Amino acid sequence: MQKTSLKLRAEKKSIGFVPTMGALHAGHQSLMKKARDANDVVVVSIFVNPTQFGPGEDFEKYPRTLNEDLAKCGAVGVDIVFNPEAGSMYAPDQSTFVEVLKLTDNLCGMSRPGHFRGVATVVCKLLNIVQPTRAYFGLKDYQQLQVIKRMARDLFIPADIVPVEIFREPDGLAMSSRNRYLSPEERTDALVLKEALDLFRERVKKGERNAITLIKEMMELIVEVPSTEIDYVSIVDANTLEDVAMIEGRVVAALAVKVGNTRLIDNTIVGV
Repeated sequence: MQKTSLKLRAEKKSIGFVPTMGALHAGHQSLMKKARDANDVVVVSIFVNPTQFGPGEDFEKYPRTLNEDLAKCGAVGVDIVFNPEAGSMYAPDQSTFVEVLKLTDNLCGMSRPGHFRGVATVVCKLLNIVQPTRAYFGLKDYQQLQVIKRMARDLFIPADIVPVEIFREPDGLAMSSRNRYLSPEERTDALVLKEALDLFRERVKKGERNAITLIKEMMELIVEVPSTEIDYVSIVDANTLEDVAMIEGRVVAALAVKVGNTRLIDNTIVGV
């Protein structure tokens, strides 16, 4: 893969890269389409990264649907699918990891210790292997995007990190590979995540600025749905990801909620 990419770059061809863990859906395809529109060559990686799963998380049962994934890549004109084995991505005696500090202290970093070390390490590896001109990441994983942007900046990785809007189902549920775990009833219950974020946006639009008040209102809405269990509901500065007391400048309302046994995340960005 790396030799292929270096040859393409030597030929002055631009490479658009979409890293994924497979179980692809229309949200992933929206990233691929962005890459297709702006680059000569599009590369998609499919790799379920073991180092970003904590104990008791769903690494073993994470959906692996390679044949369907390849068809979805083909449908939007992907040129290369890179599907490495874990043994080729991680040497048995690997002793080098990438850790981004501060940005990983809050939100998912608090409830999933070690997760972003795994993410930053594997994305750094993938960027070094694929040598992309541009790499595309969805805004649904807002904290992950900020971590990767900071890593690329701090380590002088010569790729543009391109954010792409959240892709939603017609009823508003954010597309996620984990949505397939939801029962029909849970799928309906999961809509409360978007409803809570819509409530936040509406209350800010009407002038509410107190973050604690807004968080309380979002949580009250979520807990009315019996199948839910809140991991966090937070309002943070869009750049530092630190909790804010008042809504000013650009802020992100971010939440992680278990619906049944499935942990879902979503967010919305507001500028005041």
